[in-house]
Amino acid sequence: MLKLAPSALLDHYLGISRLLAGQLEFRSAIRAVAAEISHIIPHDHLDVCIIMHGGKYHTAYETGLETAWGNHPPALVSGSPIRSLLWGEVAFLLTDDALVDPRFNFKGAFFRPIFDQSLRSRLHVPLKVEGDVIGALSCSAHTAGLYGLDDVANARSIADLLSPYFFALRAAEQAQQWAIVEAEARAREEGLRLGALKLTEALESERQRIGMDLHDQTLADLTRLSRRLERLTHEQDVSGETLEPLARSLQHCMQDLRQIIEEAKPSVLQLFGFAQAVENQLDRSIRDSGLSIAQKLVDDTGGVIDRLEPTVSIALFRITQEAINNAVRHAQADHITVTLTGQPDGISIEVRDDGIGIQKPRRRAGAGIDNMKTRARLISARFTITDGRGTRGSVVAIHLPLAEQASPRDNQTRIDA
Repeated sequence: MLKLAPSALLDHYLGISRLLAGQLEFRSAIRAVAAEISHIIPHDHLDVCIIMHGGKYHTAYETGLETAWGNHPPALVSGSPIRSLLWGEVAFLLTDDALVDPRFNFKGAFFRPIFDQSLRSRLHVPLKVEGDVIGALSCSAHTAGLYGLDDVANARSIADLLSPYFFALRAAEQAQQWAIVEAEARAREEGLRLGALKLTEALESERQRIGMDLHDQTLADLTRLSRRLERLTHEQDVSGETLEPLARSLQHCMQDLRQIIEEAKPSVLQLFGFAQAVENQLDRSIRDSGLSIAQKLVDDTGGVIDRLEPTVSIALFRITQEAINNAVRHAQADHITVTLTGQPDGISIEVRDDGIGIQKPRRRAGAGIDNMKTRARLISARFTITDGRGTRGSVVAIHLPLAEQASPRDNQTRIDA
């Protein structure tokens, strides 16, 4: 190979420095300097691989021939054909024919582009900043035996020019990624804060509703019963016929109290498990509506759903309860199906009806849908409402990532006080 005069080398090095200025990302930077580098080290393929923060993965940016290295997402350093260089075990890598050099095609190495593009001569030097390897400069050619030790020295000089610039680009990219992560975290935190506020307001409204139910219904009934009993104490003869309406009113009052308590605390959930509580909710909602609606419950969770923490389980039940109530009251449906599914990545719940659908006018009871969304967000679950099959009906779906929510306790029936 023709050896360049020192003045010519200096001109090309200065040219590389000038071309780097203003480049704001890795790929454009390596492509900008490729021609100047080719005057110093001829090549058919040139790439720079950058080790990502943490040191486990690296990304390649190439020019000249396009290979799977440049089109591949971040890959493990341990699978790189030049891992010994990236790990700092060798000062450089130089081969006359990488097709037969065992250093490049060891078991588990991602060496396919070497054979696909017939990259025989290969020269690799590390990119270093303050003694730490941040990546590598790689030159490859189809011709075997093209590079020598003089080329290694020249490649090191080029790497010294590239290293601080690529280090700065890597730091800027990492700072941008951290900024995005921080912004997303803040958005989630703000969403949770607003969600908690909305849920607190909803719970306060629920508390007031229960209070009004007790005052307007149960307390009024008990007051009437008390007055009737007081009148009876002044009567001489009290027959069974006189007491029978009183006993019936007392039974109605007790039934109303049970209903209020049942709505306030899902006791069936704690006593008999999630599927039984949902089935009980389906039965009661349809029965109380007086409508003729066919129902179906499919439980394909294998009991995993009953190993959730109580707060998470109750939140899921409340969402399902609201979805069932909405379907019964507003969907004008003939069929309602609730499906509980255990999946590798979590638990899914689907409430499907064949009613008028979400795109058609439907009176919405209070802030029920907002409350469902808020409850889902507070337990890191995904909540969606979509059209049913053929745009008929609607589907409420909740997906809860299982890895973060499942409790390590044994699968057992919980009876909470």
